[in-house]
Amino acid sequence: MQTGYTCQSCLKRLSRISGAKPFARPARANPVYTTTRKRYYHQINGKFKALATQQRRTAATAESLNHRVTRNAPGDPKSAAPFGVEEAIRNPERVLLQPSNLFHSFSNSPSPVIRRRAAFMKSHAYCPHPDHRQTRIVTSPHDPEGRKTTKSIHPPAHVNFECPDCGLPVYCSERHWMDDYEHHTEICDTLRQANEDDHDLHSGRFFPEFEYPGPQIEEILPNMTNWDTYLYTREYNAINEDRSMRQATRLLTYPMTIASVIHELSPYNIRAGGRLTTEGLKSLSALRYSLHPPRSGSGLGIEGLRPTPPAVRIFILGARAESSLPRQVWVQLEYLFHRCPLHLIFIGPESMTNRDDEFPLPERTATNPFGGIVEDRISNYMKITTFVEYYHTMHKANYFQPFDPYFDCFVLFHPGLGHPASAHEWEETLPQLLETKVPIISTGYTDWDMQRDKQWVEEKMAGEVDLLMEAGENRFRSLRWDLNDLDPGDISAGNWGVWAFRGKRYETTMKDGVISV
Repeated sequence: MQTGYTCQSCLKRLSRISGAKPFARPARANPVYTTTRKRYYHQINGKFKALATQQRRTAATAESLNHRVTRNAPGDPKSAAPFGVEEAIRNPERVLLQPSNLFHSFSNSPSPVIRRRAAFMKSHAYCPHPDHRQTRIVTSPHDPEGRKTTKSIHPPAHVNFECPDCGLPVYCSERHWMDDYEHHTEICDTLRQANEDDHDLHSGRFFPEFEYPGPQIEEILPNMTNWDTYLYTREYNAINEDRSMRQATRLLTYPMTIASVIHELSPYNIRAGGRLTTEGLKSLSALRYSLHPPRSGSGLGIEGLRPTPPAVRIFILGARAESSLPRQVWVQLEYLFHRCPLHLIFIGPESMTNRDDEFPLPERTATNPFGGIVEDRISNYMKITTFVEYYHTMHKANYFQPFDPYFDCFVLFHPGLGHPASAHEWEETLPQLLETKVPIISTGYTDWDMQRDKQWVEEKMAGEVDLLMEAGENRFRSLRWDLNDLDPGDISAGNWGVWAFRGKRYETTMKDGVISV
């Protein structure tokens, strides 16, 4: 066998797995995918271990996104690691779940993490059958709790019976499940899909959809019409399965939602149906001027010296799971803006939840009064800073002032502005955001969630808000449906909708020699 195309490390690894001698297999120039062991072996020296580590971290992050602190159940902190990934790396011959064997009831799942989730649901979620009395105030017309009336005679009961079609604990008994089967069929297929997607993350397989491309030359423009055109023009690995597409978009929805609004090739415009308003075009044009700078003729020599503009700051407020995304996911945002440095600033009391082992919180000193964690070696043009603090506290201290519409914008991922449980946390922050006069991009889990946030902003700050982009479905929303462990019947999609607003601007005009506003 000629070893010119295969590194010695990979040959030794293959020999240990197969039990054959190192030179028993013929040489192959392309990566080898062994169907009997379902493992993907790269023949590039030193890359096997790095890719395995990356896959483990990315799959763990994808699983942790299902446990949003304000919406979904926190669960066991140790449950963030995907079941079977470490075992699959130690023993590649063992593939835990095949693609045709992903459906299992949560209680009988081969994954201990999912079994713990089933136990959590059974001890916290309540049966949605209308015979039970209400357990909470109804906040949405789509809330199944609204089907319960004051005439209900049975006390609340926790879910215990698992539907044989979707595998989730959804009712307290088989009798209630059969009696309410017609209502359950409306979401049963979606719940089954979410069930299989969760088991896929714990299957121990290799995830090629979590491999991301590097930078492209500036002359190759991305097509940001939708997910398919973007992935194709950015030269991602071909994703031919719907399930793999759902897993990939669950992570990429965060950077791509931001890019789809602020990029000069944004699918949102001021034409009919484009959702962008006139005020939105004004604000985003200023931001795009900095994000897409013209060529200045700079070079490495003395004659090529040019002044460098400051980095564009993107403030992500109320950060939760998005702050723990693998950094190669956020770097995809940088690759869309050539020659423009980006500074991502995650702010929120939950921005470092369950990440103490990764980044211990630094002490607050005079030079770092809010204990910011700085990651400045991610790439040449991206820097990430994380603050475990409320934004309004930092705003009062003038920590980020001054704000510039050409270099700053705010992003709120699922903020729950109008939600009864979290609205009070934004009452002090919202006026401060509007004072900055910079664009504010907000997303929602569902159309109702997004419209409720918009209505709350308009009521609280009547006459002081300019709408930049009308509320509607996000073209780069997550294609995967997520479960709420506190209510298995409540399903949602990450960043389903997006809209944007800004503090109202007043133009000064001259009338008969007198300045009027």
